[in-house]
Amino acid sequence: MRFAFKTSPQNTTWSEMLPIWQAADDIDVFESGWTFDHFYPIFSDSSGPCLEGWITLTALAQATKRLRVGVLVTGIHYRHPAVLANMASALDVISNGRLELGIGAGWNEEESGAYGIELGTIKERFDRFEEACEVLTSLLTKESTTFDGKYYQLKDARNEPKGPQQPHPPICIGGSGEKRTLPLTAKYADHWNFVGGTPAEFAQKRNVLRARCNDIGRNPKEITLSAHVRLGEDRNYQALVEDCVALGAEGLDLAIIYLPPPYDPAVLEPLAEAIRDSGLLTTP
Repeated sequence: MRFAFKTSPQNTTWSEMLPIWQAADDIDVFESGWTFDHFYPIFSDSSGPCLEGWITLTALAQATKRLRVGVLVTGIHYRHPAVLANMASALDVISNGRLELGIGAGWNEEESGAYGIELGTIKERFDRFEEACEVLTSLLTKESTTFDGKYYQLKDARNEPKGPQQPHPPICIGGSGEKRTLPLTAKYADHWNFVGGTPAEFAQKRNVLRARCNDIGRNPKEITLSAHVRLGEDRNYQALVEDCVALGAEGLDLAIIYLPPPYDPAVLEPLAEAIRDSGLLTTP
């Protein structure tokens, strides 16, 4: 199993986030670091502070040398996919090919409504997301893109320069919906993120993803399987390792460890040691 960490840029400060990423950059147990894409804190007091995820990630990419970097995941309705394609290519260039491109259909009604950004019904969200996946991958790989959809229309659109990762940065799709998310993951993604749940729930969704891959003739082993695994405020590293063991038994490739604020670099070495001692750690 491989390991990563996530620091949501909510209820924190830049001066608190920066040291933990710089410390993790020197610990080879962690292959990647992730932020999220929200403008209000989630699952807490939404009036609190929240740094914008992509700007924060760009700064963190410049402050690190080794870690792969990503937003888990980008709400596609917040940015036109042509804008996002340019952002992704630029960050892939700036980071010397370390970007992981996380995307999802979006779900946060509070911040979308507050900003007047249309979210739409579940069907509309996924119809939009499906179009966005096609637009995004085309702009990241082709010289020009023409597209005539319900939500997006492009004519001879260009995205230059493209990043060093070819054909494009690895695309991670987050979510567990069996009707739309997992079929789109099978078609477009290099990485699927299971947001959270029991090992049995993970296994059930994994089986659906495998079936959708088989439907289109794709080898499901081409898709990295990840899940959020939470480190509690009590810093019970052994409990976290046990969660990873249980998910690993169901085929998890990458455990993304959700670190709790306040962010403290002191958690990283004991966490890395617990992972090393568990025997779970593998190299990519």
